[in-house]
Amino acid sequence: MSREEALERQERQRLRKEKEQESRELAKGPIDLTFCLLVLLLTAIGLVMLLSASFPSAYYETKNNDPTFYFRKQGIFAVMGVAAMFLISKINYQWFRKFAKPLLYVSVILLILVAIPGIGIVRNNARRWLGFPGTSLQFQPSEIAKMAVVLYFSDTISKKKDKMRTTRYGILPYLLILGVLAVLMMLEPHLSGTVLILGTGAALMLVGGIRWAWVGAAVGFVGGVAALMLSGVIKYGQSRIAMWQDPFIDARGDGYQLSQSLISIGSGGLLGVGLGKSRQKFLYLPEEHNDFIFAIICEELGLIGASIIMLLFAALILRGYWIALHTRDRFGCLLVVGVTTLIAMQVFLNIGVVTGLLPTTGISLPFFSYGGTALLIQLAEMGIVLSVSRQMKPTKAG
Repeated sequence: MSREEALERQERQRLRKEKEQESRELAKGPIDLTFCLLVLLLTAIGLVMLLSASFPSAYYETKNNDPTFYFRKQGIFAVMGVAAMFLISKINYQWFRKFAKPLLYVSVILLILVAIPGIGIVRNNARRWLGFPGTSLQFQPSEIAKMAVVLYFSDTISKKKDKMRTTRYGILPYLLILGVLAVLMMLEPHLSGTVLILGTGAALMLVGGIRWAWVGAAVGFVGGVAALMLSGVIKYGQSRIAMWQDPFIDARGDGYQLSQSLISIGSGGLLGVGLGKSRQKFLYLPEEHNDFIFAIICEELGLIGASIIMLLFAALILRGYWIALHTRDRFGCLLVVGVTTLIAMQVFLNIGVVTGLLPTTGISLPFFSYGGTALLIQLAEMGIVLSVSRQMKPTKAG
């Protein structure tokens, strides 16, 4: 190594150490209070609505006829999740880079394990869970895969800059990763989770700087597949599409869940029947405390109450993107975009399914649907956003 090269290397090391020191100092700044309060408010409202929606099924379906069974379990995970959120918010987000690649490998291994008969837990004809059957120690590897995609894509894209405009560095590696994850998840099958991962990955690639021609090609491909499915050329999911178009043609069979959901929403009217007074939750509407909890929200709180909750979600999502716009580096920006896009897509898909805007598929409503590990992971993701918010550029008004 020549003297010039050695000096250049020393200069790079000095600059890196200075940047790391600056980042450590900035990480001691305040969190974004608006984003934090929105998360806590949605979590609190979610617990109240879960108690209201779940007490009939908890009473009739649990061994001890405990109407608060689901609420208590969710409450424990909510407390753990909020604690994890604040703990993670105190960590310098640059530290998360080291987990990007290992977490991706772990998620692939877990997705392979869940597809193996006898290991993966089957519910509603889908093999999506790992853990111990009959206990609360269960989780979906897809939840880990979502975060793995956000971390890995954010880490690698932030380092490539102009290389993202090339096919070799900006397209092929990420298409390969998304393709492997999509195949593994469709083996479960888990269509909604696949859509979330593909959509989030695409959003990160777009923000990372890929050419718009690739965006147009992707939109055209998705539109073409949707058109072929609607026309019946592609046979996959035809029964779901038929029930989506008119669930009342088989209201006691394949269209039962959506038709009951629409009845719940229609029963709420403008002001709702009142908190806790839903009729559809008394074992008429399936998954009333899980994927279809928004239908109970509409029935009990009406159009006005449901609109307020949607506005709170919209405020959270917009605030997330606002934080992304004010980050100090590409990695922080991509992290926040990835997490916020995950929440935004999940909220849109869930409400779209429940209201009949989209074909029925299993997807939960963040902070509201029953699922302790999912809530814990979601709150941990909010902690990552808060961690990034500590190092935002100063603004005149927030």
